[in-house]
Amino acid sequence: MRLVQFVKQSSPHVILFGAELDDGGNVVVLSHIAPSTLDFIQGGENAMKIAQEYLANSPPSVYGADIDLAAPITGMDKVLCIGMNYKDHLEEVGVPIPKEPLVFNKFPSCIVGPSADLPYPKPTKELDWEVELAVVIGKKASNVSKEEAMDYVYGFTTAHDVSARDWQLTRNGGQWLIGKAMDAFAPIGPAVVTKEEIGDPHNLNLSCTVNGKIMQNSNTRQFVFGVDAVVSWISQFSTLLPGDLILTGTPPGVGANMKPPQFLKIGDVVECKVEKIGSVVNKVV
Repeated sequence: MRLVQFVKQSSPHVILFGAELDDGGNVVVLSHIAPSTLDFIQGGENAMKIAQEYLANSPPSVYGADIDLAAPITGMDKVLCIGMNYKDHLEEVGVPIPKEPLVFNKFPSCIVGPSADLPYPKPTKELDWEVELAVVIGKKASNVSKEEAMDYVYGFTTAHDVSARDWQLTRNGGQWLIGKAMDAFAPIGPAVVTKEEIGDPHNLNLSCTVNGKIMQNSNTRQFVFGVDAVVSWISQFSTLLPGDLILTGTPPGVGANMKPPQFLKIGDVVECKVEKIGSVVNKVV
C-alpha cells in the first residue's frame, strides 16, 4: 500500500490522508479511518485490515492531477540518520568501512513534502544533495535483535538528506547537527510504501539528478549495514516509536566530493528517486 498525505487543489488548507493507487496516480481518501499516516500506523493491523477491506470494494478516488502531495508522514518523534553506509561511497572518499553504524539526526521540523521549495539558508555557502532510502518504523522497538528487526519496520519512503557541508564538517566544533538540520533539510515522499510492496530493501536502485544531470546512481546492495542491522543498533540506545524515520545513508556522487566541489545554487532543481517508491523534486529558492 502507498500511503500519502495530500491537499485537494480546491481546498488547499485541509490535509487529507489516503492511499495512492500507483505512483502519481489517483488517491482514495482514508481520512475516515485515520486522520493522518502516523495515526494509521499507530492503529496497527486493525487499521490496515479496515483499509484493505475498504479498498477491495473499489471506492471512489481523487484524480492525481487534482491534488498536491504533502510529506507522506509528519509528527514523528524522531528523524535519525546513518552516515558512511555505502561501500561505494566509502571507496569514493577513501574512508575505511566503519565497524558500527554512525548515527546522527535531524529534527521532525525539517520534514517537508516531495515538491516543496528548498529555501537556501543564508549561513551556508556549501549546500549539497544526498539521495537516501528512509525506513518508517511501525511499532515500538527497544533492544531488538537483528533477526527480529524487520518485524518493526512498517515501510519506506524516499528522502533527500540536504546538507550544509561547511556547517557539517568545518564549523560548529565538528558536530554534524546544524549542517544537517536546517529548515526544510528533509524532503520526503512521495508516499510511505509498505514493506510488503517493497520486497527486499537491500536491492533497490536509487539516484539523484541536479538540473537533469545524474549525480548519484547506485543500489542499496552497497549498504554496509542493512536495514535490519540499523534498526537493531539504534534500538539498543533509543526506543524507536511508530512513525520514526531512519535515513539509511547516501551513495557516491555528492557535490562536496567532486573535484572541484560543486554545490547547489538558487534555481537548481534536485530530484531524488528510489525504485518502487518514487521521487522527491525540490527547487532551491
